[in-house]
Amino acid sequence: MSESILEVRDFSVEFWVEGVWYPAASNMNFDLKPGKVLAIVGESGSGKSTTAMGLMSLLAPNSRMSGSVKVKGQEMQGASAKVLRKFRGKEVAYIFQEPMTALNPVYTIGFQISETLRAHFDLGPTEAKNRAIELLTMVEIPEPHIAIDKYPHQLSGGQRQRAMIAQALACDPSLLIADEPTTALDVTVQAEILELMRGLKDKLNSAILLITHAMGVVADLADDILVMKNGVIVESGTSEQIFYNPTHPYTKELLAAVPVLGKGKKRNFVVDTAQRSEPVLKMENVTIEYPKRGRVPAFTAVKDFDLEIYRGEIVGLVGESGSGKTTVGRGAIGLLPIKSGRIEIVGTDISNAGSDLLKSIRRHTGIVFQDPASSLNPRMPIGESIGEPILLAKKAEGEALNKEVEDLLESVELPRHYRNRFPHELSGGQRQRVGIARALALTPDLLIADEPTSALDVSVQARFLELFLDLQSKLQFACLFISHDLAVIDILCHRVAVMQDGLLVEQGERDSILKNPQQAYTRRLIDAVPVPDPRVQAERRALRLGLK
Repeated sequence: MSESILEVRDFSVEFWVEGVWYPAASNMNFDLKPGKVLAIVGESGSGKSTTAMGLMSLLAPNSRMSGSVKVKGQEMQGASAKVLRKFRGKEVAYIFQEPMTALNPVYTIGFQISETLRAHFDLGPTEAKNRAIELLTMVEIPEPHIAIDKYPHQLSGGQRQRAMIAQALACDPSLLIADEPTTALDVTVQAEILELMRGLKDKLNSAILLITHAMGVVADLADDILVMKNGVIVESGTSEQIFYNPTHPYTKELLAAVPVLGKGKKRNFVVDTAQRSEPVLKMENVTIEYPKRGRVPAFTAVKDFDLEIYRGEIVGLVGESGSGKTTVGRGAIGLLPIKSGRIEIVGTDISNAGSDLLKSIRRHTGIVFQDPASSLNPRMPIGESIGEPILLAKKAEGEALNKEVEDLLESVELPRHYRNRFPHELSGGQRQRVGIARALALTPDLLIADEPTSALDVSVQARFLELFLDLQSKLQFACLFISHDLAVIDILCHRVAVMQDGLLVEQGERDSILKNPQQAYTRRLIDAVPVPDPRVQAERRALRLGLK
């Protein structure tokens, strides 16, 4: 089959906002043939996701589209609901950017995968459930026979992403539209998922439309690349052309901003004896357990965890999805109760703290959550979300509050007038920046940053990391930086702690962990990091898979 699976001609998307049509993507033209991977890259808000959603008419009612989109010769623009239902899920499957909002919170993940299968195939409940377990096994979810009965909120961010990937692959689609498919995944699982997608492409001769800001993933998987800026394609070509011989200034800027593991500047952290005796965060032998709920047994997520973070220090916490990183972060500031052990924040023991003590302590802490869409109130303009902690702490009100909100927006590189927009009107990366501004609103002593750069494109991420370092240097807050992006950890952190299956397996100075790890698990994490170079990445993949 040499014909294109996807043909897009003069495709444009506009949104009606306050009486004006605003263009989001203009005059898109591209083809995607069987067995090929086309990557669309560009900054947050450039129109990547809007284009992908518009292809199958999944945009909000205030949108309008023009042009032609054909899937296997069938025109999708203006197609009936019956035709769209036939193609969605079976011929064209989506991996959405934010699994927490894409998965239905009131159904188990097993039910949601089975529902997809039964909608398109003549399967009974038992057959569909068995196939769902196979799919969860394929995407490396631990204990799939138990996970199938869990609800989305009971899974880690990476596990939710894998569950959604399993659902997308359920019907062996001809076209897979993957919108940031590896954003919430750690590097080892990311490598496995990329192999899974490559296997689908090779086995079924499927086509993949890949939307991502992770240039290492693009180098690993893509055959061709479209570069978008402000809703327009500014450059296109093969993967090697774009990486090795870019012509547009924006493409060159994008590639220059990509963080590369091993190229972080030396980060020395020195504290005097007085500071050493008073860590901002101290965790001793902390064990955190999720209690039994219904058919889901009690689960110990973190065991005997020890960590200290001092003022002005950034400690990176890394490990695979489900290793307990987010649980540690939430437990550290009292968002989760601990089963045993001791936690101190600025000298105050919060191990068994009541609500009044926790309320006072939280004026000294901030947190950036992993899912920006689900952590912001959808009914509240982002200006109010950012200003709420300041108002509740009685730090400012009226015009002074407005000024602080606008300054915080500018500090994360969002225009001041965005304060009146709602979360759904922002891109994923823009929402993440709002979450960061909100967390810094009270200039905290301790910041828990849970994957704060996962939704940011590389150019904004590079600027954000510079901004973050400047703010941290000026405000001297202690920071627990949870991330699966080891290149970001390399840039930011003074020390690194490595978790596996709820246990702290290794910790030390950044260079000693990233350049000379003592544990095989840490070495496996480092070896799985994708490199933004197609030729080098092909060699690394071959070595990792034992093909060389």
